[in-house]
Amino acid sequence: MTTNAPKHFLCDIENGVATVRLNRPERKNPLTFDSYAELRDWFRELQYSEEVHAVIFASNGGNFSSGGDVHEIIGPLTRMSMKELLAFTRMTGDLVKAMLGCGKPVIAAIDGVCVGAGAILAMASDIRFTAPASKTAFLFTKVGLAGCDMGACAILPRIIGQGRAADLLFSGRSMSAQEGEAWGFFNRIVPANDLLAEAQSYARTLVAGPNFGHMMTKTMLMQEWSMSIEQAIEAEAQTQAICMQTADFERAFHAFVKKEKPMFEGN
Repeated sequence: MTTNAPKHFLCDIENGVATVRLNRPERKNPLTFDSYAELRDWFRELQYSEEVHAVIFASNGGNFSSGGDVHEIIGPLTRMSMKELLAFTRMTGDLVKAMLGCGKPVIAAIDGVCVGAGAILAMASDIRFTAPASKTAFLFTKVGLAGCDMGACAILPRIIGQGRAADLLFSGRSMSAQEGEAWGFFNRIVPANDLLAEAQSYARTLVAGPNFGHMMTKTMLMQEWSMSIEQAIEAEAQTQAICMQTADFERAFHAFVKKEKPMFEGN
């Protein structure tokens, strides 16, 4: 993953943390056909990486993302056939599936504009930090589309509740940082100047933890959506039995006995 630097977004990897940014700050970081596809492929490959154990999806130039580029995506979509349109919408949904299935915690650090597909990228992250002045909007109905884009009608209600999700998806209005924190969409509000540092600090604490355990946690968070309680309890019993065979579990036990902090190695 380090030998093939991405062409359509920025990616810096340091001490197990990958910091990803869209790289068109002069346009508030819109997505293009190319950046959608490359991000999808990057997150798909991430599950096999032994170098990256956490991801920060960061803002760039004071904004997170303005969504699909009006001229490079929205315009061409109006001229596509149904077959071409379906290929595009499936590809964008595959990006969300790749983020959910990458096996690594994803932390969104959101400043400024976070709308449309940008709001979806934030939604598909596991943890969301935001600057006080950010504006997040699922504005698909504003351009004549349905609010059910890239899994929004499935995932957003699970985060903030059905009624609140319906409000945002029907109206397309902006959600403030304060409202988003109160609703549980944002984990915390951080001053803009400290936003990236806060996300990096949090990511480092995750990287220092049991990375195999984090992977299993993320896997179960996703898979248990479609399970009954009985199925979930059994799946978690099997998951914990697997984790109990890791060296990290044994390391934690010996550290506890010695009253020391465990040093996890991810195996």
